[in-house]
Amino acid sequence: MDFGQPQASDSHLSHGGEIPGGAGGPAFSLSHPQPSALPLIIAVPHAGRAYPGSLLERMRNPGFAALKLEDRYVDRLGQEVARRTGAALLVAHAPRAMIDLNRDVHDVDWDMFARGRPDSVGSYTPGMRAKTGLGLIPRRIHGLGELWKHRHEAEDLTARIAGIHTPYHECLSRALGELKARWGAAMLLDLHSMPPLVLRGGAPAPEFVLGDRFGTTCHGSLVGSCFGYFAERRRGAAHNRPYAGGYVLERHAAPADGIHALQLEIDRSSYLDSRLAEPGEGFDAMVDLLCGLVRRLAAEVADLGRGAGWSNAAE
Repeated sequence: MDFGQPQASDSHLSHGGEIPGGAGGPAFSLSHPQPSALPLIIAVPHAGRAYPGSLLERMRNPGFAALKLEDRYVDRLGQEVARRTGAALLVAHAPRAMIDLNRDVHDVDWDMFARGRPDSVGSYTPGMRAKTGLGLIPRRIHGLGELWKHRHEAEDLTARIAGIHTPYHECLSRALGELKARWGAAMLLDLHSMPPLVLRGGAPAPEFVLGDRFGTTCHGSLVGSCFGYFAERRRGAAHNRPYAGGYVLERHAAPADGIHALQLEIDRSSYLDSRLAEPGEGFDAMVDLLCGLVRRLAAEVADLGRGAGWSNAAE
């Protein structure tokens, strides 16, 4: 199947969730052409910029902290790629500072909370992310230290999970299920950005990092195709190090059942300005590059879906 241009379809835009303290603003938006043009959805969980005033008031150095936490303007990359290719697109508007959608709801540092861990949590031990300061609610970041002026209340966390985290993941699960039902297979491209990497010995740093949880979330042919694509365009890419993918992939990937998931980290200096704050000269070129990648992956996922259909029919 040729995925060179978006197929004719009606584009549906829906909003979901609600940002606590955000005057009723949606936590995320889903753009999904009907019928779907590609068996692929782009998700952007870390680029949200809808900061309620009450959240900003609690933050130390909110401008700097927000910039460090955000996958800056990855949503704009995703929007343009989705527009050009016809891919579905799920974008979080809620900021990562409020809740990290790439973390399990139990990955909480209860020392951040005024009354500590509730009795209802039992003997749960926080995960490694929370211990390093980047749990479900980020606590600290490198170069800045503590993010918050005061401790949080457990009620804040409950509201954020109910209004943002739960509906976001339910929406993503439904979207992947619908794509699989139509195509026989589906793919999630979880889009992120990273600070420029520095390698020992002065070796060229990769511009992209592909994460598949060390081979567990995606068919190997799709990963190989990604590396082949970047090599053809002489763009450096690494595999799983230093970013292997997180909770989003763990929760939604099921390659044995035809649902494949990859995390793609993009060097921010490739598409932002020298301050890593606004779109730069490389923005349009990055969109073009990602469009080609999405079209290639979509064609291969469609092939996997057709193969699965033939196999099931034979059985």
